[in-house]
Amino acid sequence: MTLLSKLLALFPGLVITLALSCVIFWAMTRAWWWLLLLLLIIYGLPLLTYRIHQLFYPLQPGLSYLVGKNYIPWWGTYQIQLIYSTFPALEGILHFVPGLFSLWLRLWGSSIGKNVLWTPSIQVLDRGLLHIGNQVIFGHQVSLVGHAIKPKRHNLLLYVDRITIGNNVFISAGVGLGPGVAIADGSYIPFGKMIFPRQKVGLEE
Repeated sequence: MTLLSKLLALFPGLVITLALSCVIFWAMTRAWWWLLLLLLIIYGLPLLTYRIHQLFYPLQPGLSYLVGKNYIPWWGTYQIQLIYSTFPALEGILHFVPGLFSLWLRLWGSSIGKNVLWTPSIQVLDRGLLHIGNQVIFGHQVSLVGHAIKPKRHNLLLYVDRITIGNNVFISAGVGLGPGVAIADGSYIPFGKMIFPRQKVGLEE
């Protein structure tokens, strides 16, 4: 593990520490700017760090090994986003404002179309690896995962790729989509279906 990998592994703890500090100071002073700073730390700091990280270590689709001397950009992006996976309610509240969750994902680098319906229970692990068309509906507890890891040759093989969903797609509850998945326009994904990496749905292979 490189030095940068070790430093970014501390990032989730840093965010939590700063957020708790804001809460404590707000409780002591009742000053409104501590609450504003709290929001900036929770939502702004990870996003800004991710965008800066992308400038120097852009996340590229493809295969790589996690264990080695080279820095793996996906590892850094995973640590930066870890707070939202650990505390999903932080993103859940964004669904109270129509269109806000789509805007949130666009800020991370995803392409999101118009009139996309997200349920609050959706799980997105790689926020910058989505390409979603118009009029897409996501059911309860859908998972979108832009990476896959498996043991290989005494190492861990990492596959990273974008998830592509066309227009007018209905994705039922409990569906899981892996990296490199492509779903054609007008497709219907039934309840609980697992679509594994690089599979095409409704497309000619």
